[in-house]
Amino acid sequence: MPEGDTVYRSARSLDEALHGTTLTRCDIRVPAFATVDLTGQTVHEVISRGKHLVAHVGETSIHSHLKMEGTWHLYRHGTKWQRPAFQARIVLEAADWVAVGFELGTLELFPTPDDEQHLGYLGPDLLGPDWDATEAVRRLAGEGERPVAVALGDQRNLSGLGNVYVNELCFLRGLLPTRPVTEVTDLHGLVALAHRLITANRDRSERTTTGNLRRGMRTFVYGRERQPCRRCGTRIRSGQLGRSELEQRVTYWCPRCQT
Repeated sequence: MPEGDTVYRSARSLDEALHGTTLTRCDIRVPAFATVDLTGQTVHEVISRGKHLVAHVGETSIHSHLKMEGTWHLYRHGTKWQRPAFQARIVLEAADWVAVGFELGTLELFPTPDDEQHLGYLGPDLLGPDWDATEAVRRLAGEGERPVAVALGDQRNLSGLGNVYVNELCFLRGLLPTRPVTEVTDLHGLVALAHRLITANRDRSERTTTGNLRRGMRTFVYGRERQPCRRCGTRIRSGQLGRSELEQRVTYWCPRCQT
């Protein structure tokens, strides 16, 4: 699933292409909004909020979430799309660019004043201009006995972290993913590291938490089940964590470095 840095880059690219332009075509291929036509409306901005992307067009917000397979592409007019047309959920055209949202997990439209009603539940945005580390720590601290990996991935606590960052953060801080939040002694340090990591990657097309961009060397534990730990050589383990379907996630950890 795309994480906050990926969505941040998508929003920035869309904003650079469409900001201040007038839509010459609007084709929404989701039944609930198929009759909505924003042609002639001005694109005021495209922003990210955690793992959510919002385009403000006229007085309407176009809210999308990429989920597992979604992506936004930009094309010059007449350029062949890189994905089949039947996967397109929305097409927005302006004078110079065509923006296409493919296989978006969520696509909905609502009046812009209702942004907070739909997205206000999100915790502080790690890549947002109003990032609030103190509030993120406060929300995490209220998670009690919840496993730290689940609490970090809950977008209501801080928004932008997906499974890659959650697993890597737990490793870097020496935390077993199942450790209760109440037993994490330095939540401030954990949140500060989360902010540094995702900020360092927001301008890269290839994410790394190790500082090494070579293929196969970009993570410490994520996706490395049964491979040796880069620090101690112990085999990385993997398992499922979370009680509910919403909480369930694949976790990776080093049984020696993480306690």
